[in-house]
Amino acid sequence: MDNKLIISPSPHIHSGDSVNKNMYGVLIALMPALLVSLYFFGLGALIVTIVSIITCVLTEYVIQKFLSKQETTISDGSAVLTGLLLAFNLPSNLPIWIVIIGALFAIGIGKMSFGGLGNNIFNPALIGRVFLLISFPAQMTTWPVPSVLPMTYTDSQTGATILSLLNEKSTEIPAYSDLIFGNMGGSLGEVSAIALIIGLIYMLAKKIITWHIPISVIGSTFVFTGIMHLINPTVYVNPLVHILSGGLLLGAIFMATDYVTSPMTKKGMLVYGISIGLITTVIRLFGAYPEGMSFAILIMNALTPLINMYIKPKRFGGK
Repeated sequence: MDNKLIISPSPHIHSGDSVNKNMYGVLIALMPALLVSLYFFGLGALIVTIVSIITCVLTEYVIQKFLSKQETTISDGSAVLTGLLLAFNLPSNLPIWIVIIGALFAIGIGKMSFGGLGNNIFNPALIGRVFLLISFPAQMTTWPVPSVLPMTYTDSQTGATILSLLNEKSTEIPAYSDLIFGNMGGSLGEVSAIALIIGLIYMLAKKIITWHIPISVIGSTFVFTGIMHLINPTVYVNPLVHILSGGLLLGAIFMATDYVTSPMTKKGMLVYGISIGLITTVIRLFGAYPEGMSFAILIMNALTPLINMYIKPKRFGGK
């Protein structure tokens, strides 16, 4: 009678992963890009980041504590991550009150209205970013020019981004060294390709994400823009410029890979990533907006349930 057969529900083997561990792992991966943004954009980058994170955390806390009457989950890192990713999608001179509105919308509408972490259909940070882009287009498309000199928050020189120049058929393309290291205008977290790639390597090494989504997004964008470049190189720039500019790397590595809003299977991830690359290319080359990454990810977020429905792993013992 001492040898009892104990049957318990799954999982029987635990991988050691947890929400907290993965969220803080992504935050660590974002640190190189944060440091680069502070270097090039100075005080403005610091203010926008702090305001966005604090607003996201407080919004989630208030909703859970006083509206939904449930245990608060701000310690899991998801609200901090949403705040940081939202800040990375904003210009460094954005007024504080607009940053607060974006963070309120990202958490209140993009996350908590669906029931909190694990239930949201769309990436909350991108919901906040697109809401601000539509509501405040002038402020959201005024980009400070990077400077290693001390830069004030509201008084900074502004200029067009690379994608804006391309949208206007301009041939003024920065050097590849500037594209790689981040010496160009744009949102806080999108300017330095090398910093984002370091974050990707870290998350792959720690097995926080797999290669399927980021590589399929980057690869498909390279292929589609490369085809257009071969057709008419005088109109469409080298595909490497598209990879290194705008929010493509930020979106492919940190936004499209969101656990909740991306497909569960590896084949589904590839379909999801290739579709994001195609939609991004179409919007960038033929749309009114110079950047299409945010819209592409949100569109595919909406289609993720269909991908999960039709692309399923084979059942154990099935044919």
